Amino acid sequence: MNETNDLQERLDLSEAKNRLNNWIAISVAIISVFMAVTKVKDDNIVQNMLQAKSDAVDSWNEYQSKKIKHHMAELGLNQVQALQVLAQGKGIAVLSVQQNQYQDAIARYQTEEVTLSKKAKGLEKQYDDLNFRDDQFDLSDATLSISLAMLAITALTGKRKLLALAWFLAGFGLLMGLAGLMGLPLHPTALVKLLS
Repeated sequence: MNETNDLQERLDLSEAKNRLNNWIAISVAIISVFMAVTKVKDDNIVQNMLQAKSDAVDSWNEYQSKKIKHHMAELGLNQVQALQVLAQGKGIAVLSVQQNQYQDAIARYQTEEVTLSKKAKGLEKQYDDLNFRDDQFDLSDATLSISLAMLAITALTGKRKLLALAWFLAGFGLLMGLAGLMGLPLHPTALVKLLS
């Protein structure tokens, strides 16, 4: 009778361990697939961030170029005005044409500067928005990786508390990944700053 009870206990333990390992295997599969999907999206966001930053830098460079041209036109206008004081006859007419050209250039540069400034600020905002989502994917990836490591330890030790903790971390990772995929405004800023 004792041998029968021992055999039954071993079978029960084996069955319990198989169930635990099945849960671990299912968890690992779900987390791995989710991580693969979010990794693709995160990589695309990083590419968009790089493009937005490059476009913003280009726009600010163009803005600076317009500011320099604007300043040069103002200097030219000041020079024309000074020469008009000294000129007589035909020289005044030539200088008046140049003055009008400089005034037109200044007006055009002022308009272009405003447009370029708005464009550059819009691109910087686009970068910040993309970075917000990138943070979500980074947190997702980190917590899901920790969860996978804990699942491996759970498989070795058979501790159900570790399974529960791994699932908790996986839940947070899944939540952050879904927030990134769906563009939700979920962002634990304090945690992101701590990890930055």
